[in-house]
Amino acid sequence: MVGSRSARTVANLGIASVLTIFLGGCGSMSLPSFSSSPSAPPEPSAAPEMPATIRADEIVGRWGLASFQNPNDRARTEAAARAQCKQPYVIGAGATGGVIMHLADQATPQELRLKGSPSGKNYIGPPGPAGGEQDREIVSFDGRVLITRFIDKDAATRYGNMVYVRCAPRA
Repeated sequence: MVGSRSARTVANLGIASVLTIFLGGCGSMSLPSFSSSPSAPPEPSAAPEMPATIRADEIVGRWGLASFQNPNDRARTEAAARAQCKQPYVIGAGATGGVIMHLADQATPQELRLKGSPSGKNYIGPPGPAGGEQDREIVSFDGRVLITRFIDKDAATRYGNMVYVRCAPRA
């Protein structure tokens, strides 16, 4: 009787060991699912950047800068921006084809991209999808006057519509 108890104990331990090995393998392998719920769709890849209809070299230069909240103040603000040409805001050419400008609330300018969008709008901002939180939309541009508005609601409220008036004749 003692021998059969030892044999049973050894057999039970052997079975427990084999089950442990099989169950351990289940955690690291993928078994097919027979549920009716569909699998998660693959993550969409980032859309390639669209070129803007405005080239970076078109906005490089010296600009008078002012801003307005109320659209009725646009003409007055353009005149105020023109008066700022004594202390112009300089938009420089970036090393990789962008423009050197400030992001909202940033003391140091950096290279930003001009980006197009499927809707036809143009944006200025860091690399990434057009219309991102750090971007500004180009509301209008005629070669002499550039008007932008930040996408971020807080920055848009604080800065309003930024009006850039070209200080020097275009070369």
